[in-house]
Amino acid sequence: MIETLILLLQLTIAVVIFAVWIVRPKLETNYRAGNATNIFEEFEVYGLPNWSVYLIGGTKLGLAMLLIAGIWYSSVVQYAALGMGILMAGAIICHLKTRGDPLSRATPASLMLAMCILVTCLA
Repeated sequence: MIETLILLLQLTIAVVIFAVWIVRPKLETNYRAGNATNIFEEFEVYGLPNWSVYLIGGTKLGLAMLLIAGIWYSSVVQYAALGMGILMAGAIICHLKTRGDPLSRATPASLMLAMCILVTCLA
């Protein structure tokens, strides 16, 4: 039962990351900070340098791949979930520091952090 929950959470985290960073990086969403219409503008709103988009995106995609690999190599799951959780905590902080934005914009990152915590603790 717990193993199935962990597996479902791993896959959910990975699929969401792939969707955000591969399918939708240039698309406008209701959760982008400020008036950003894509992920590059969103990082600008946060005051982060352009290169950080590639660093954070690459790191998140790598961790998502490790979560998928964790289906067969369980020893990497906790590390990948912990790393992803740290990045999600950073995303939440960025959302909360953006003046004028509603708290709801931090909801996706908050849910991802909760899933990462569950995987880290249960795996």
